Amino acid sequence: MSSPVPPQSGLPLDDAKDRVRQAVDIVELVGRQIQLRRQGRNYVGLCPWHDDSRPSLQVNPERQSFKCWVCDIGGDVFSWVMKNEGVEFREALEMLAEQAGIEIRPAPRPAQGASPGTPGGPPDKRTLYQAMAWVEQQYHDCLLNASEAEPARAYLEQRGITPESVEKFHLGFCPNERDWTLRKVQGSAERSRVLETIGVVARPQDGGSYYDRFRGRVLFAIRDAQGRPVGLGGRVLPESGLTSPAKYVNSPETPLFSKSHLLYALDVAKDAIRQKDPSSGIRTALVMEGYTDVIVAHQFGFENAVAVLGTALGEGHIRILKRFADRIILVLDGDEAGQRRANEVLGLFVAQQVDLGILTLPEGSDPCEFLLNNGAEAFRELIEKRTVDALDHAFRVATRDVNLETDIHGSTQALERLIEIVARAPRLRADTTGEDRFREERILQRLAAWFRIDEQEVRRRLTDLRRRSHTRAPSYASETDDERPAMKIPPLDPAYRELLEVLLLHPEALGIVREELHPSQLWHPTCRLLYETSCRLADEGILPEFDRLMLEFDEPAIKSLLVELDEGAQAKGHQQADPEPLLRELIRVLKHKESEKQRPGQITALRQGELDESQQARLLEELIRQERNRQGISEPTDG
Repeated sequence: MSSPVPPQSGLPLDDAKDRVRQAVDIVELVGRQIQLRRQGRNYVGLCPWHDDSRPSLQVNPERQSFKCWVCDIGGDVFSWVMKNEGVEFREALEMLAEQAGIEIRPAPRPAQGASPGTPGGPPDKRTLYQAMAWVEQQYHDCLLNASEAEPARAYLEQRGITPESVEKFHLGFCPNERDWTLRKVQGSAERSRVLETIGVVARPQDGGSYYDRFRGRVLFAIRDAQGRPVGLGGRVLPESGLTSPAKYVNSPETPLFSKSHLLYALDVAKDAIRQKDPSSGIRTALVMEGYTDVIVAHQFGFENAVAVLGTALGEGHIRILKRFADRIILVLDGDEAGQRRANEVLGLFVAQQVDLGILTLPEGSDPCEFLLNNGAEAFRELIEKRTVDALDHAFRVATRDVNLETDIHGSTQALERLIEIVARAPRLRADTTGEDRFREERILQRLAAWFRIDEQEVRRRLTDLRRRSHTRAPSYASETDDERPAMKIPPLDPAYRELLEVLLLHPEALGIVREELHPSQLWHPTCRLLYETSCRLADEGILPEFDRLMLEFDEPAIKSLLVELDEGAQAKGHQQADPEPLLRELIRVLKHKESEKQRPGQITALRQGELDESQQARLLEELIRQERNRQGISEPTDG
């Protein structure tokens, strides 16, 4: 018989959400980042997500919510952390729970393999984070104090890295010994397995004992946006005698570390990235290619610098940075490899709808060398004068050896390559924002001007390419379900909005609506979802009031809508003692709207003879009744 699984500690998810929301004060939470002042019953402050000169952010301490009416962003403590830290709901919940000292039951794992808590089962994430922090500290202490780390200290000094930066970036060193880290855990099999899980130690492919993955290397601590150690980057020292062909080695993919979803130094750079440029009002992130590039950039005052982790700038990185920055500048080394990245960055530019600039450094230099040799002012001048947008950069690369006046074949090929990349952008639809439409218009206009052809011809080629490919290119597809685009809620019809507002203030009146209105009669998807959820809660004996509905949804857009609806209800004064007359009128209006929606299809069915005689008679009778009601004509009476 297998060993019984011990009961899991911590609160279930739903209970934890409620406890955390009660324990964390949103005024205190928001006040950690921005200065708030009292204004009536609320607090106000400058919104961190747009160029706010007058306080647009409102924090409601009674409802424990926030709202910026300019950005149309709002929600509760979970929404704030999700937006501010760039994390998904579960991680926001865990962060707030840890602050409040509330333990959450671990998320369920897939059925395969050992269960958490069984002998041999995988360690939970909290254990992994603790282990990674412990390892980082061991390597950092070694760099600072161990005699065998002297070559590493000399290397960092030679690269211009100061002792202050060694502390700020938690740099470390792993001695060139096979089992230095393993000896620290004194041969514990369980702890060795944890070290293997976080990628610090490994086994040879043909079996054998564990060995230190980063031995003989200077180590760059990789932390997530919340400052938690999650991985390492190691630079081999020439003196180490290692035969590894790789100069740099990063942690492998682990439960904590995924290089396509992490940026080096984002934890120490995010506050600087959020700071708006005084002249332009734009928040900018500098993305570099090396650890030392970022460290030296910070030393010279460019504290908005981060780096990719041994991979190209990708969709996941863009998605993270867009939470903090309005503009991203990719700083490319002045070598041939840096020049070849034109197409991939243009693809990101159009697929992610991002303001992406490209700065190519002078030939043969990287940011670290340039700053040390030329100083901060020269680098700032490069950023201001030599940064071009991704489309301009790609055009220059595509046409570098092409004479646009005489080489028709070369020009056509270059144009086709660029249009192929532009075709990867999301197609314009009815709900496409004006900004995205303008962006595509400008791209097509610029391509037409550069290649001296009619804009309609460029558009025709773009349309042809999109017709031939119904899906976007794989290289720009979302990698996981968690990376889905932010939810967009269609505009609410006034009658739907008023119905939801009244029900938020008078949840006890839900029964009046349920007597006459089935959820399927509400065509607006979000309104139907809120109504269905309220009905479900009522069936469970729970009053569907504002606070409870906020706990039912993790999606920030729905939380923001609930805040907006509740604010609107308070402002309109839906405070009458008896909401029934208004609800009855709203039900009548919504039923009428629904019948009007169905009317064209019903008439088509009659005209096309798709119904039998009895169905035709019933439908015709219903259409006559609807028309009488629409025109305010009373039903005929006998006599």
